[in-house]
Amino acid sequence: MVARRARREPAPSSFRLEPEGPVRYEPAPQPAIEIAFSLVKGDRTEWAVAKLTELGADRILPLVCERTVVRPGGDEPSPRRGERLRRISREAAMQARRVHLPTVADPVGLGELLQAVDPDRTGLAEPGGEPAGLARPVLLVGPEGGWSPGELRLAGARGLATVGLGPHVMRTETAAIAAAALLTAVRSGSVRPGARP
Repeated sequence: MVARRARREPAPSSFRLEPEGPVRYEPAPQPAIEIAFSLVKGDRTEWAVAKLTELGADRILPLVCERTVVRPGGDEPSPRRGERLRRISREAAMQARRVHLPTVADPVGLGELLQAVDPDRTGLAEPGGEPAGLARPVLLVGPEGGWSPGELRLAGARGLATVGLGPHVMRTETAAIAAAALLTAVRSGSVRPGARP
């Protein structure tokens, strides 16, 4: 017969955290930058969420579009996927020493998202669109293969302008990161809008 050890209760904490200097409130940067992008294959969605967090995006919205190849939970977006993406974002925020944790939404369909956004502040990433800027701090990036004609009509009916991210065709995750990099650089003052060399 093996004797069992008595379970020990943890000792009460004998230390307290004390600030070494004045406590400072850090307001969230304005305007809030929101990037919605189509889910992509493999670990590229998770990688993009980590990089968007490191860049300073305030809200990350995974999208399920007509041409999205990845369909979490079949045809319905999965809340479990959202939980995983939030955990990845939290870890990236700690690594980047962000003061404010971004919001990461559960994957959502484009139609549902379009009903929730302000069309005057939202742009649809599409070649040949207007330059990215803080007038449209919410950018939607479509799947590989681009937006379907129906999605373009739906976005146009809601009054969304198209926003160009450069002269080249990019992968979905690259376009999402380019959008965040452009917007956060302008917001921080690192880049002036309309500045040319």
